[in-house]
Amino acid sequence: MSTEISLIPDDVVINKIYFFINQKVMLDRDLALLYGVETKRLKEQVKRNLSRFPEDFMFELTQEEFENWRSQFATSNSDKMGLRYAPMVFTEHGVLMLSSILNSEKAIQTNIQIMRIFTKIRKMLVDTTELRLDVETIKKKIENQGKNIELVFQYLDELIEKQEPKTEREKIGYKK
Repeated sequence: MSTEISLIPDDVVINKIYFFINQKVMLDRDLALLYGVETKRLKEQVKRNLSRFPEDFMFELTQEEFENWRSQFATSNSDKMGLRYAPMVFTEHGVLMLSSILNSEKAIQTNIQIMRIFTKIRKMLVDTTELRLDVETIKKKIENQGKNIELVFQYLDELIEKQEPKTEREKIGYKK
């Protein structure tokens, strides 16, 4: 039985997962920080094993995407954010593949933790999707109920119009 070590708080890892082009991704510099290696060394390992990283596992940002990404940080000092060069961006599968090229115990444990967090995020997304569908179903029912109530009032109005005018009835009781 192996002992599991939670190296990093889940919130820290979650804050390093971005949604980019409709997929969850992580930047090379964030992964390097989590694995306890230099970004330069992580990139070297990836380049040595490039055949393990097809485009749907890892890609580099285009110049336009890179400039847009840098502008999101609202800082004039790009070196401060570690964004002098376009980063490598890893999808969930790319992060998983990193475990096969980084052999340190910390990298392995961190990778396991990241995979578990990706799974939690996927589950949360599925749960919120189900909630959205339930809300839409309720909205449709409410709309239908509103239409039904309007129809009932229309029928009542028609019934009232069709009734013959009432004549004043003679009062019952003591007469003076």
